[in-house]
Amino acid sequence: MADRPLVFITGASSGIGRALAWRYHQAGWRLALVARRDFEMKTWAEAQGISAGSYAIYGADVAQMDSIIAAGQACLRQQGPPDVVIANAGISLGMDTAERDDLDTMVRIFATNTTGMAATFHPFVAAMVQRGSGRLVGIGSVTGIRGLPGHGAYCASKAAVISYCESLRGELRGSGVRVVTICPGYVDTPLTRQNRYAMPFLMAPEAFADSAFKAIQAGTSYRVIPWQMGVVAKLLRLLPNSWFDRLLQGRPRKHRQGRAS
Repeated sequence: MADRPLVFITGASSGIGRALAWRYHQAGWRLALVARRDFEMKTWAEAQGISAGSYAIYGADVAQMDSIIAAGQACLRQQGPPDVVIANAGISLGMDTAERDDLDTMVRIFATNTTGMAATFHPFVAAMVQRGSGRLVGIGSVTGIRGLPGHGAYCASKAAVISYCESLRGELRGSGVRVVTICPGYVDTPLTRQNRYAMPFLMAPEAFADSAFKAIQAGTSYRVIPWQMGVVAKLLRLLPNSWFDRLLQGRPRKHRQGRAS
């Protein structure tokens, strides 16, 4: 078993994380699965018939720095240094800056989506550099390319992910460790099903996972999936601010924490 490559995936209990876990399992990899709902991950793995020796589960809260670092250290002790680390865990909520409680929501989003990513990578960097190989994969978002009204916390956190991964890529250049940024468009997961606006080029999680797997294996530095959303994002980036603002005026906003509005 130990001669098979190992992937460490956060947010593995549902959505994109679960789809990635299954894609890597199909490719013959060992799995290190991380999420708060560790029982749910175990139930899923057993239901899929994944042998006990092929995976390990680490219960952790990515938003709690010591928690996710401890999970990474446990993985190093029990399974060894991963070949691929995918910082996938993320939350998406709307916010209104005029509401005090929503500032706490913003802190929570950044703790999970951005600093949680750095904390996920932290335990593995030295081991990967020493080995001279590995992939650190940050899951960004196409929404990190341009801000959407009512979605400031999530968009800002994912813009930070893109810039952070770019910085880390430069730092690790020449070490043999590659940093891969994957920016999903709309993927059919529990995270997106509550959205109240059109989601062009909506993908099944399995289709996304297959494309992401190939990009990670290739060591691609940056990839928007699906490619059509990459084209849309580039066009939106080129729009003058006045046109962009007018285009999104009146667009339905994402639900805020604990509210239907």
